[in-house]
Amino acid sequence: MIKKLDYSHNFPHPDEASEEGIVAFGGDLNPTRLYKAYREGIFPWYSPGDPILWWSPDPRLILHLDDFKLRKSLKKRMKHFEVRFDTAFEQVLHECAAIERPGQHGTWLQPDLIEAMTTLHALGKAHSVEAYHEGELVGGLYGVSVGAIFCGESMFAKKSDASKVAFAVLVEKLKDWGYTFVDAQVPTDHLKSLGAIEVYRDYFLEMLAKNRDLSVSEDAWKVYGSIKPGH
Repeated sequence: MIKKLDYSHNFPHPDEASEEGIVAFGGDLNPTRLYKAYREGIFPWYSPGDPILWWSPDPRLILHLDDFKLRKSLKKRMKHFEVRFDTAFEQVLHECAAIERPGQHGTWLQPDLIEAMTTLHALGKAHSVEAYHEGELVGGLYGVSVGAIFCGESMFAKKSDASKVAFAVLVEKLKDWGYTFVDAQVPTDHLKSLGAIEVYRDYFLEMLAKNRDLSVSEDAWKVYGSIKPGH
């Protein structure tokens, strides 16, 4: 039986998840609870009108940074964009919420979750990467930083390859800063094409435990101005 959360911020172990990967439901998006969830391999994902659902799927999608596949076609496209970090966090979240996705009606990125993520951003725990073309925000992504792990949450693109360019630049920076892998959460063909792989939840939790308390560079996320890939 899926557990209903109380106010203690304690989660069941991910091994107690349902077959679909639901660990618990209810509770709130208090920053302490939310960040603790990510530290335990759990994330919120729910539809309008539903209680908060907390997930830890099996299998899990992760990207070892050295496995990222930068295809020649994408490398050529990179020079057409500018990439910035943490300069438009809320806008990225709203764009991710608004983007139409095949087979999805409405958005899972609810106003209360946007507010909670914005609080984590203010605390230095959530970050965005933005791709610009001719001064316009045309793509990007955001996620939560947990030790030496970046938990990717969502991405959007208004121009072909914009989110892929943002992700490619992010991967290079994560490697420079001492991160080890990206938690991409739910398997998608898009991320698999970039080198992400499906792993058993037990393996993911083992990797999480080894990396969630590691320190990364003090310069992490302190990227001033625009990065012009390919220049």
